[in-house]
Amino acid sequence: MFAVDLHTHTRFFHGVPALGRAFDPVGARLLAAAASYRGLDAVVTTNHDFYREFDFGGDPVAVLPGIEVTTTRGHALVIGPDPPERTPEGELPPKRVVELAHDRDCAAVIAHPFRNSTVREADADFDAVEVNGKGTDPPEWVEQLARERDLPLVGGSDAHYPVEAGRAYTEIEADELTPESVAAAIRDGRVRPRVDRSPSQQLLRRAYQAIHRRKGWLEHPAPEPPGLGTPPGESETAPPPRESDAGESRPRQ
Repeated sequence: MFAVDLHTHTRFFHGVPALGRAFDPVGARLLAAAASYRGLDAVVTTNHDFYREFDFGGDPVAVLPGIEVTTTRGHALVIGPDPPERTPEGELPPKRVVELAHDRDCAAVIAHPFRNSTVREADADFDAVEVNGKGTDPPEWVEQLARERDLPLVGGSDAHYPVEAGRAYTEIEADELTPESVAAAIRDGRVRPRVDRSPSQQLLRRAYQAIHRRKGWLEHPAPEPPGLGTPPGESETAPPPRESDAGESRPRQ
């Protein structure tokens, strides 16, 4: 059994690409250090629409390949041995992203399904649904979505800062820790999400909820998971709108 954070980012300089590229190796090392402190075995780097290999040799925490693709309807994770190095932001439909993942022996995961996204409603054969570490998706909605689509749940911190690594992660049932074995375990359902429910993380999640609510990226509370909204990029208001709040069409999250 391995503990792996399936959703992390190496940079927070999204608006300055050159600075971000220079910082990426440092960010990856800091993520690995934070994950090691939390007792994890690996992190998967899932930067927005690009993949870069990080090989730190004998470090105690493995840094595995992945990418977070901005589809036409929100974000999806591609995790495995051969993720694409670059994807066109907001141009690939979810079904094409899943096909791309499977063609490359990777797993495709619905990321933060109820935050500024309608990927969950797409006609695409995803392999899992994410329990996101930011806590912006109501847990009961995520669990119901997984049941309805007959998909396993996985956990990822969605860390944009190294200290956030490991606040949510996935227990991977595998004999060895490799990109191939992680992707296979996700596809086979040999996974289990784990979430840090400590008071400090609960407080941080409430802060994230407030921030994303102001941006109009969260859906209205309801007894049942809501249906399909307007996909990001099809209007200037993020789906679904919260009163008159307007959000960016394809934000960095």
